[in-house]
Amino acid sequence: MGYEFQVTVDSANPHEQAKWWAAALGWEPEPSDEDFIRGLVAAGRAQESDTAVFEGVLVWKEGAAIRDPAHPERPRVLFQYVAESKSVKNRLHFDIRVGDEREAVASALEQAGARILHRGRQGPSVWITMADLEGNEFCVS
Repeated sequence: MGYEFQVTVDSANPHEQAKWWAAALGWEPEPSDEDFIRGLVAAGRAQESDTAVFEGVLVWKEGAAIRDPAHPERPRVLFQYVAESKSVKNRLHFDIRVGDEREAVASALEQAGARILHRGRQGPSVWITMADLEGNEFCVS
């Protein structure tokens, strides 16, 4: 029996990262249930300090998730708050597979705040290694 999973990315600003990655992948941020959050705070099961307001919406401060609306069966990506900054190369990264659109997608992501780190090729495989807003590496291939 296989298990379901989600990918979790440590982040200094999870809501900004979720917004950026949702746009980069053509996905969407999962909506916040403000009434649910307020109810938990009112019932004493959560604290006001557990929440934040992001772009006018009450959210859980510690994290934000994104999902592919066209494929809800795919794993979601959760961005969770961590105080430590990134200091070494990622041991795990995203590969965004776009085929012949590689240069155009990389250019659009660069305009959205990503950085190109290097271009690579091995046999028929070609990729562009980039870094997101917080320096997390990913490839466009």
